[in-house]
Amino acid sequence: MASLATSRCADKRCSGEGDCVQQPCTSSSPVCSDTVDHKQTTQKTAQFLREAERTRRQIEKLEKERTLIVQCRKNGWTDVSGGLEEYEKVLEEERKAKKMNLQKQLVKIHNGVRKFQRQLIDVKPTPELIERLKEIMSEVEISINTLKEEEHSCFEELLKEERTCRQEITAYEKKIENWSLVVKSDPKLPTGPTVKTKPPNRDLPAEVRALESFLHKTGGPHGGWDQFDHQAFLKVWTKHSGQPAYRKEAKLYLPGKTLEEIEQHEDWHQELLYLQDRKREAIRRWKACKQQDRQAKIQSQEEVEEAERREKGAKSQAEKHKAEEERREAARQLEEWREEKRRKEEQEEEQRLAEEIQKRKQAKEERRRQLEVKLTIEEQLRLKREEEEEQTRMRREEEQREMDERRREAVKGIKRFNERDLHKVEAKLQEKQLKEKEEEERQQRIAAKLKEKVDGHVSRDPSRLTRPTKGWEERMKNMGPSGGGPVLQMFHRAVPSWRQGL
Repeated sequence: MASLATSRCADKRCSGEGDCVQQPCTSSSPVCSDTVDHKQTTQKTAQFLREAERTRRQIEKLEKERTLIVQCRKNGWTDVSGGLEEYEKVLEEERKAKKMNLQKQLVKIHNGVRKFQRQLIDVKPTPELIERLKEIMSEVEISINTLKEEEHSCFEELLKEERTCRQEITAYEKKIENWSLVVKSDPKLPTGPTVKTKPPNRDLPAEVRALESFLHKTGGPHGGWDQFDHQAFLKVWTKHSGQPAYRKEAKLYLPGKTLEEIEQHEDWHQELLYLQDRKREAIRRWKACKQQDRQAKIQSQEEVEEAERREKGAKSQAEKHKAEEERREAARQLEEWREEKRRKEEQEEEQRLAEEIQKRKQAKEERRRQLEVKLTIEEQLRLKREEEEEQTRMRREEEQREMDERRREAVKGIKRFNERDLHKVEAKLQEKQLKEKEEEERQQRIAAKLKEKVDGHVSRDPSRLTRPTKGWEERMKNMGPSGGGPVLQMFHRAVPSWRQGL
């Protein structure tokens, strides 16, 4: 049973998270432009995939453990196997319903995103379009948040069930180990192990003493049962609100108890609830009595405080009157001090104005003196500048006269040099023309001599091509008329390497 509950937890977690893994991609993929956020999303996705793979292997392992049902049938535990089969069918139906609900929610979110994408195709941004897009995005966001909250609450519930199942399994393992040490007792008496309790206090209300006596007689707060058995009983009893139908499911959680023991424990639990209600009522009455006593004490204390407050008020009034007199005296002294300070400030202001007038007169006289000195200096500088300008003008005129004289001398020299150069150029030109004429005559004489040597009549001789050359004739003279003699070597062209052997 614990294995099947754990399988249910793992299956729901896998299906829920597996469907929800697309939520970040759907809702945040248009905004994932930052590289760091993309890396973090990739890391989270990889971690989720690893967790999903680990959960899938665990589910396969738990599915193999279901073969214990067949073993229970073989051992004759038909009632247990039937209950497990029914419980398995219930879990299977719950898983299918949960899966269908998740698929519907994901389809709704997907349709909202597709609708938002269709609104963005070939449209102009208008206020109506922006409002429509905001509505669609708000609907998608609400759907995603609702799905997340539902899955989170579901996971929390499954984790609680898993922890409870693990505790039950641990308790059953300890109980199986201690079966050899179990002491058999009368099943009709719901007494349990001896519980050391203090003797009831006679000062307590009768309802409290009755509850403590009942717990002392029936084996403590668990009615003589083990703590985990009692918790399993309470879980099933609370689930069915005390209806008789709970006994069949309680038998699955408590295989070591009979139906008669479960009914006796139910009677004991109802008696315990009745006594606890009476105890709560007695405690409420005791608290009400204490509250009345406390109100009386508070009222008397308030009267004492009121008297003290009136006395303090009279004292504070006298102190306030005295403080008012002191404040008036301090205000009078402050006004006198302010008047004295104002007179001193007026005297200081008059003295400051007189000193400022004197300083202004001295500054005006100083500025007049400085102006006279400045005018004198400027006049001297003007005279000196006029004298320097006159000297500069005279010097420039002298330099101009000297320059004109040198220019006239230079013009005369240039004219003389030009005439001399012209005579030299004409002489050189005549000499060059004479040399060119002599060279031309010499070339004509050479050409005439060559023409005399080359010019002549040559007749055609076609047999000249077949006649042996002078070199061949000289060679034949050395070989003799018969051309005999052994041929020691015959020369021919070399054969390339790629043609050898063909």
